[in-house]
Amino acid sequence: MISARTAGLQTLRRPFAQAYRPPPRLHALSRPHGAPQCKRRAPAWRGMATQAPPPKPRVMSARALYAQRNRSLLMYTSAVVVFAVGATYAAVPLYRMFCAATGFAGTPVVGTGRFEAERLVPVEGARRIKVHFNADHSQQLPWTFKPQQKFVTVLPGETSLAFYKARNDADHDVIGIATYNVTPDRIAPYFAKVECFCFEEQKLLAGEEVDMPLLFFIDKDVLDDPACRGLDDVVLSYTFFKARRNEQGQLEPDAPDDVVQASQGWADVKFAPKNEG
Repeated sequence: MISARTAGLQTLRRPFAQAYRPPPRLHALSRPHGAPQCKRRAPAWRGMATQAPPPKPRVMSARALYAQRNRSLLMYTSAVVVFAVGATYAAVPLYRMFCAATGFAGTPVVGTGRFEAERLVPVEGARRIKVHFNADHSQQLPWTFKPQQKFVTVLPGETSLAFYKARNDADHDVIGIATYNVTPDRIAPYFAKVECFCFEEQKLLAGEEVDMPLLFFIDKDVLDDPACRGLDDVVLSYTFFKARRNEQGQLEPDAPDDVVQASQGWADVKFAPKNEG
């Protein structure tokens, strides 16, 4: 049931509702028929509110900065230490390769290299060179080691074959390793060994005796070297040592360094002291 008061209010509101009409939209009145409807632009502040704020610059703390610098310094220092240790271990093999390639310190040239097959032709009419053979061995090595010929005479460019004999006088197996040297030093760059037993493991059983071949030649370029003119005699020396394995597992002569260097003709060459640490 509607009260009399409510009915009276509805009666008063009806004439005002009928008399009031909302005004038409301005753009609808002003827009011609068939013209496209304009879109309202969104306020500029609304787009700014939806954009993500720019990232803040990363600021590294002093402790993190020092830690990064320390790591970089540690990496560089470790690389230098590894390189220095590697160079120390490779110094001796590299020096031997240098001497074998250049004939420095009386070391004969080993291998073919620039000595090609067509160069191994004797020079007819040239003066023959007498090559003497010498053999030594350390006291720690219970072997008998000697050349089977005292000397041979060769022409420049002529290959020659010689032999050494070794016998193990011990009642157990022994491994030996040999060094070599040629004198005088000025003939070393032209004295080339094609095959030899030096710096290689030579294992002899108890009481075993073997022949060790040596194939060599003197390059014909020796005739063009003024320092080698009038050279008639050459001495090739081999020294056998008992072999031992170093920290890297490689075989080396079991003798003091000065003795080994002297056997290779390096007695007058001064080396930097080894780092025992």
